[in-house]
Amino acid sequence: MLPFIGVRIYFENPVGRILEHPQGYAVVEFHAGKRNLSELQAFLRHAGQLLQRRSWNKLLGDQRLMNLFTPEESQWIVNYWLTRSNQGSDVYGAVILPHDVFARLSVSQVVSEAKAAAMTYRMFDSEEMAQEWLMQLP
Repeated sequence: MLPFIGVRIYFENPVGRILEHPQGYAVVEFHAGKRNLSELQAFLRHAGQLLQRRSWNKLLGDQRLMNLFTPEESQWIVNYWLTRSNQGSDVYGAVILPHDVFARLSVSQVVSEAKAAAMTYRMFDSEEMAQEWLMQLP
């Protein structure tokens, strides 16, 4: 990630860390390495809680170092964001794609399955472009 002035760490576990960006969005950074499902669930629930607490509707997902999602993780992620759609809050996600080709494929699959969710995704190769898109949103 680029260094951010005024960014505060909201949550961190072996899956990654969640940051509060001073311009009104959550930064969700995935760490490299293996994950277990319960840690991933806690991680993404905290991201959702941050959005809800701050009344934010934008997040930047930095998945550059991430390993591919397992089928179980993919299914849980899709179901989690679909559940959020029932809460009436649309979320915009700028996703920085993983370096690993197989991880990219698993992210693309999750995004295509989550299209019906309350989350609008755009995928980017660079952090700068992802941030620029987020800042254009209301």
